[in-house]
Amino acid sequence: MPGPRCPRHPGSTDPPLLIPAHSSLTPQPAPAMTGKATLEAPDCGPEETASESANVPATEPSGEVAAPKSTGEEQTPKPQEPAPHVPAPDAPAASKPAPRSEDVPSAPLLLAVEDVGDSSVTVSWEPPEWLGKLGFQGYVLELRREGALEWVPVNTRPMMVTQQTVRNLALGDKFFVRVTAVSSAGAGPPAVLDQPVHIQETIEAPKIRVPRHLRQTYIRQVGEAINLQIPFQGNPTPRASWTHNGHALDSQRVNVRTGDQDSILFIRSAQRSDSGCYELTVQLEGLEAKAAIDILVIEKPGSPSSIRLLDVWGCNAALEWTPPQDTGNTELLGYTVQKADKKTGQWFTVLERYHPTTCTISDLIVGNSYSFRVFSENLCGLSDSAAVTKELAHIQKTDIVAKPKSFVERDFSEAPSFTQPLADHISTPGYSTQLFCSVRASPKPKIIWMKNKMNIQGDPKYRAISEQGVCTLEIRKPSPFDSGVYTCKAINVLGEASVDCRLEVKASATH
Repeated sequence: MPGPRCPRHPGSTDPPLLIPAHSSLTPQPAPAMTGKATLEAPDCGPEETASESANVPATEPSGEVAAPKSTGEEQTPKPQEPAPHVPAPDAPAASKPAPRSEDVPSAPLLLAVEDVGDSSVTVSWEPPEWLGKLGFQGYVLELRREGALEWVPVNTRPMMVTQQTVRNLALGDKFFVRVTAVSSAGAGPPAVLDQPVHIQETIEAPKIRVPRHLRQTYIRQVGEAINLQIPFQGNPTPRASWTHNGHALDSQRVNVRTGDQDSILFIRSAQRSDSGCYELTVQLEGLEAKAAIDILVIEKPGSPSSIRLLDVWGCNAALEWTPPQDTGNTELLGYTVQKADKKTGQWFTVLERYHPTTCTISDLIVGNSYSFRVFSENLCGLSDSAAVTKELAHIQKTDIVAKPKSFVERDFSEAPSFTQPLADHISTPGYSTQLFCSVRASPKPKIIWMKNKMNIQGDPKYRAISEQGVCTLEIRKPSPFDSGVYTCKAINVLGEASVDCRLEVKASATH
């Protein structure tokens, strides 16, 4: 490039060639451009062009740059003071020449919006293909509100960053964005976004988080309180509503309190009519989320409608009853059957959670009379009352029928003698066992059973039968305690006889 030329003769018509004070005769290398900056929204002040912003000699470091907040009103541009005029001797005043296209940078590339929040926007770009021949200073970001004419710079001095975040923007604002690369020679052409940026509230789709214990049927008893707290989320705060079986809630019985993050449904004293499907709906900007919660309010069932004694034979009694009319708003777990001896009047449970409506009660004691009753049962427990049999079950002894004499019998009188002795026996606990022997005597002998030489007559655990000379001792559900030496003694007027055996009650060996 040629050096500066001296002024010609006053008679010459060519003006003198002037070099700008900030220019350099030798092109400077372009610096690397990296980083990002956080800025505040500018005022909608007087119009300031990119060229005027570029003439600031200093470059701010990357980081946060404070700027006045926007007032949303256009202001009258301030008049600029005229530059001082220094006349050249014997020559007209010189003016600053426009920078050449090769001296200024080209437009930045790939200007794009990275993120838009409810009060901020982040834009980024790539460096231009040409940084200019003179010293590169950075970039100037400018905004122009929709409907306004002037571009307002966000950073008044060029910044060496390729990403900027503008904060403190007003909700609902719409504005255009452009960025200009600046060198010592001036500002290049700007890169402008095609569409305006709209600052609007960030919408987060509503969601409902149902607690784990409410994902199955929620069971409460009549009179208990129902307190459901269902968390939800969404931005802005969504609108929540409840329904019961598809209908609006009864405000006289159900209280609902909804906050920013949850909704609480409360019933002070639950009734069976409060059972059903409760659905929570959360709505926001045309979006909605729903959650259904099943509630079951239950109470104790009623007693069986009726009970009757079907039959009595031996030591057994057959019963039949009808199910209760009210099951307590839930299914029955079964029936509890109890018996009571007329002598003692104490009730003992025979069957629990028994599902059929007929049963046979066994192992009743001979000579006793029994009453029976039945309870219903559900999750709340047994019914408050029971169905009781009206008639008693009499367990009678076997009748002895006498045979009339049809002829004169011979005298067969003899002292007792055992024709079949007792045999040692091993029994299993819990299984009834019997001991057998046979005796011959005339007249008919009296049979006495003993255990370890102790008379066991009248003990309800034992049942002694003597018929046609065969003597039988039945031991009901023996335990190891019943082991020992058992003796059968036969006595008549002519004499007596006895036989022994050993009984062992032990559990069978397991393999």
